[in-house]
Amino acid sequence: MDMGQYLEIFIEESKEHLQRMNECLLQLEKETNDIGTINELFRVAHTLKGMSGTMGYSKMATLTHDLEDVLDGFRSAKLFITPETLDLLFKCLDALENYVENIVNTGNEGDDDYKELIDALSLVAEGKPITEAKQNTVIKPETNTTVVPQIEDAGQLIIKYNEYDKNVIQKANEQGMNVFKIDIILDKGCLLKAARAFIIFQILERYSEIIKASPSVEDIEDEKFDFSFTVVVITEQAKKVLEQELNSVAEVNEVVIKPVIAEQISISDSHESTGQNPTQADVKVNEIKVETSNATTPKNIDASTAKSKKTGKTVRVDIDRLDILMNLVSELIIIKNGFEDLDGMSKANTYNESLEYLERVTTNLHDAVMKVRMVPVETVFNRFPRLIRDLSKDLNKDIELVMSGEETELDRTVIDEIGDPLIHILRNSADHGLESQKARIEAGKSQTGHIYLRAYQDGNNVVIEVEDDGQGINVEKVRNKIVERGLLSEDIAQNLADRDIIDYLFKPSFSTADKITDVSGRGVGLDVVKTKIETLGGVVEVDTEMGKGSKFIIRLPLTLAIIQALLVLIGKEKYAIPLNSIKEIININEEDIKQVQKQEVMLLRNMVIPIVRLDKILDVPNRDETNGKKQLTVVIVKKGDKLSGFVVDSLIGQQETVIKSLGKILSGIKCIAGATILGDGNVALIIDVNSLA
Repeated sequence: MDMGQYLEIFIEESKEHLQRMNECLLQLEKETNDIGTINELFRVAHTLKGMSGTMGYSKMATLTHDLEDVLDGFRSAKLFITPETLDLLFKCLDALENYVENIVNTGNEGDDDYKELIDALSLVAEGKPITEAKQNTVIKPETNTTVVPQIEDAGQLIIKYNEYDKNVIQKANEQGMNVFKIDIILDKGCLLKAARAFIIFQILERYSEIIKASPSVEDIEDEKFDFSFTVVVITEQAKKVLEQELNSVAEVNEVVIKPVIAEQISISDSHESTGQNPTQADVKVNEIKVETSNATTPKNIDASTAKSKKTGKTVRVDIDRLDILMNLVSELIIIKNGFEDLDGMSKANTYNESLEYLERVTTNLHDAVMKVRMVPVETVFNRFPRLIRDLSKDLNKDIELVMSGEETELDRTVIDEIGDPLIHILRNSADHGLESQKARIEAGKSQTGHIYLRAYQDGNNVVIEVEDDGQGINVEKVRNKIVERGLLSEDIAQNLADRDIIDYLFKPSFSTADKITDVSGRGVGLDVVKTKIETLGGVVEVDTEMGKGSKFIIRLPLTLAIIQALLVLIGKEKYAIPLNSIKEIININEEDIKQVQKQEVMLLRNMVIPIVRLDKILDVPNRDETNGKKQLTVVIVKKGDKLSGFVVDSLIGQQETVIKSLGKILSGIKCIAGATILGDGNVALIIDVNSLA
């Protein structure tokens, strides 16, 4: 019997059971005699054992069987729960999560049988101390990690060339251009690998043209790589320039750049070791060629099987929501039949009525589809109590996580991306935001530090706040660091508002930490957090008060699929500006625009607002050369609590727009967030307010 058809169901249900196990263990740590929680844990372990056994995952079934024996001892009061046994149960949970993660990535549970854990469980079940067994520390897997073929030297991956690539490199060599093979090795503690790689690719595209990558660019974007990747670029720049730029990126451990010469590229005719097509082969470029094995997949499953067993993203939908969708589709069919029955202009009134009816139905259909895509943020928040529990032990601090608004819903595509930035902020709050127990008592605070994680809807946005009652950010220390690093002169830095100073924490490689720990360094990596949030169309802000604590505020759009937008004309081209970022629209005279430190600004109700001329930014020819003598139309947009004025030629009107991706080739364009197809079939680009404001 082919069990592959049940794989997605198994994975989804396993994740739910493991999440429930995590919640029960956290509850059991607070109340060790709660028989209801113990019974629930036993039921979860029993269910997982049956599911994994049915699917043929014997290692997972064995571990849950031994875990079930221990939990049965707790149920019957033959065994007693201690801090050591609780730690062991948490390690078993980590092991089971490892198994499920391996199944998601490869379709196989992996090679590790966690023998030390099973031995420890057997000792506990027999009433013996755990110290008799050599315990195995289980490391939770990085999100979306994929095993990739590596050369012995960390960071160097095999590059496969074809004849076309060799010809391109030869042409570049003949024209005196440099071709470099660049190995990028990230820090092992890097949380947002894909976002860090995105920043590296932006730098490389500024100075060069990327012709090859290993793993592929798609895999790097999907974070399907270890902590290293390799690219081949053609550039006019010297090696030193690229080294300097790449080494300036935070969490980059090492950059190895080697020249590539076309004559030194040898293409092998043998494809047995790699399974490649005859058009591709392993190549050595100024290095010893290393044969790869089939280490990219587990021993008992080949690459094609692994690929076919990978699961897609799913959303569980309430049946009532599906009923609404079905009814709306039925109404669309009725309208379609009505249009087919029309016989020319004599039915003009019927036509207009049908058109209005169609508009109402499509609007309702849009709302219904959006609700189907919506997922409670609880699915992300549920992982954080365990994170804080482990951090509390590692940092020797008493930390309590208080969550609220878990029922707030977000688009599934946003939910999938928001987890890692929140983990980074929470770790910062726990490590550097909250003081030690001794320091809190001396400051007159409670010994327990609190981190508040809140979510709530605000108009067309969802706001997520991470607040701690710790020591706050030392703004003067940040100000001094800015001057020390030569980012601003002392006079300018002293005149900047506190909020503007705090913004420097989001600059690449900027940190005020005296000591960078394994957990975090306040400021380190916040540039990646900001980049990730802004790619989702959101913004991140910081409020802080010395001695009282800090609050990180993340504002995210409800959905990334369909938005209300204002269509504007710039030159002869149409552009769309998201309506939720527009504060107001005004007309001003050209002479109302002033220059302050080489930046055009205007005064609006005693507020100085910077002016952005979109025709210059987007390199659009001005449709009217005399435009400077007339009134200007300015769209005032907001990014958090900051305002900017976008100068446009004219307004077209409001329209509901479906956002389309520009594709991987055009994904690096800074000012454009996507595109939409208008009613006449033409394409209008959507302005990225976050990058311009």
